[in-house]
Amino acid sequence: MAFLTPLALIGAFLAIPVILLYMLRLRRREVVVSSTLLWQQILRDSEANTPWQRLRRNLLLILQLLILALLVFALARPYITVPAVSAGQIELLIDASASMNATDLPDGRARFEAAIQQALGIIGTLGSDDTMTIIRVADVPEVIVPRTADQTVLRAAVQSIRPSSAEADWVAALTLAAADAADAEDFDLVIIGDGGLGDAENLPGVPGTIRYIPIGQSASNLAITALATRALPGQPSQLFAQVTNYGTEDAPVIFDLRVDGELFTAERYLIPAGQSLPLVSEALPESFRIIQAGLTTPTDSAIPDHLALDNTAWALSSAAAERQALLMSDGNLFLEQVLRSLPSVAAFKGDITRPLPATPYDLYLVDSWLPADGRLPDGDLLIINPPNSTSLFTVGPETDQVGSIVIQRDDPRARFVDFSAVNILRFRAISGTPWAAELIRADGGPLLLAGEIDGRQVAILTFDIHNSDLPLQITWPILMSNLLEWFTPRAILSETASLQVGQSLAFRPPFEATAARFTLPDAARRDVPIERDTVVFADTAAPGVYQVDLLNGDETLQSETFVVNLFSPSESDIAPQQSIRLSGEVIGAAARDEVGQQEFWPWAALLALLVLLIEWIAYWRRMRVRTVFRPIPNPPRARGLARS
Repeated sequence: MAFLTPLALIGAFLAIPVILLYMLRLRRREVVVSSTLLWQQILRDSEANTPWQRLRRNLLLILQLLILALLVFALARPYITVPAVSAGQIELLIDASASMNATDLPDGRARFEAAIQQALGIIGTLGSDDTMTIIRVADVPEVIVPRTADQTVLRAAVQSIRPSSAEADWVAALTLAAADAADAEDFDLVIIGDGGLGDAENLPGVPGTIRYIPIGQSASNLAITALATRALPGQPSQLFAQVTNYGTEDAPVIFDLRVDGELFTAERYLIPAGQSLPLVSEALPESFRIIQAGLTTPTDSAIPDHLALDNTAWALSSAAAERQALLMSDGNLFLEQVLRSLPSVAAFKGDITRPLPATPYDLYLVDSWLPADGRLPDGDLLIINPPNSTSLFTVGPETDQVGSIVIQRDDPRARFVDFSAVNILRFRAISGTPWAAELIRADGGPLLLAGEIDGRQVAILTFDIHNSDLPLQITWPILMSNLLEWFTPRAILSETASLQVGQSLAFRPPFEATAARFTLPDAARRDVPIERDTVVFADTAAPGVYQVDLLNGDETLQSETFVVNLFSPSESDIAPQQSIRLSGEVIGAAARDEVGQQEFWPWAALLALLVLLIEWIAYWRRMRVRTVFRPIPNPPRARGLARS
């Protein structure tokens, strides 16, 4: 045994003043009492006249000296030499990916708990010249504590780490760790995990000595590896799901579906070992928003399912984001083509010889036509070449004054629109539109107006597109895309708004939105100010259903939902790897072939605290015995003199 701070042993000399305090004779004062019978011991003590007394056996003195000895021993930091996994400058990489949540250890603990215990064991054997950096390896690697030799800091950092629900980015983690190797003479890279480095296996020239500590014992796991819905025009929605058995034995499972929170079906299946079972359903309800699939192990099954994260998945209705649009035209191939090119718009063509259908639509496109009764449909309107006046505007005569075209380029509805090469033969002069902004204007009047009136959005293109070469210009689909994005409600998320855990969501918000509020599966909220054309949200660390609300101040403009699933074969395949491949070589389980130092000063400090507690109890018991004594009233003995 040796000491890291042997100078602390000088503190043992503090025992001298402790002993001297017990040898000093106390000063006493004279007090008249009725009897000295019960004071014989005190009288014997007072016989000595010197200020010092002979040191007697005293329990409190022994305990106090023992406390002092233990504290001095702890301050000297005693240690013994023990075998260690690593030494020198150590980069400790702790796997915090989804598979580390597997509970396949004999005592029911998760793999991550075992990894933490392994890390604490390595910290406990650090030598006086050793340093360590701790990196948490998840979807985004994170340096938990930079290089330090302070074991207290290292232990606290390790115990603060939590596992994630995402894939581990080992390429970024190893690159981050290698950055510290540039100025190191003795560099060790220690990986604690269950294997499976993915693309990182092909990284060349990882510096230092690589050591691997495998975690995990079983591969038994069932997972939902796919879930999606599809709706073809005029047909009911279909569901596709896939359940995979990553274990080595055939496993029964109960697969259940919940539609908008209500149990829809539950079926039992037998999944062969190492295989996937596809499931297709065409019996879904006509309209729904969210489907949740789940796996449950039957009570009569002896095959365990060690990872619960991949037992639940979510999917959205593929038709939920579509907008219904009705085109009323005598025939306009240019309009029909541009509507077909937009995946988020379900366009239907009406018959101008008949009244408008009773079925409501999100958007009405009327081309060179208006209802005979003059009643405009109750919805958003895109009116092209209006033939007559309505309650919203007045139609004047046609004009050919199409020069000096001016575009309001600061308006998002005219973003990237260029009319410099567009030729227009004539257009109708429109007036009586104080509710609308003139987005494009020529000498003779506005060519495009847009605004909101009576709770609906209305845009007017004042010329027949057949009287121009606009449909032949690249600005035609750009103009139509801008206008359709402005009409309510624009689907801000893609039709398949489904992400993997840790994947970022990016979308273009409406121009009037000032902030996006995200509601996470645990009901926590994240507010993101909108300062650019694209919003990026990266806080998708947990699987589940998310909601995004687009705000303009306190007003909610639009709300949409997206889902996040694990769907990761590399994480659901929890078979632990006893070796890893890195830098072109196979690395097996690490052996303790280095020399480390095992300190045990915490045990000495804990023992000193225990002895202090015993000393405190002994002291108060002695004080209690003294305070119980009381003089006897009217004693039979003669009056005497005593000192106290």
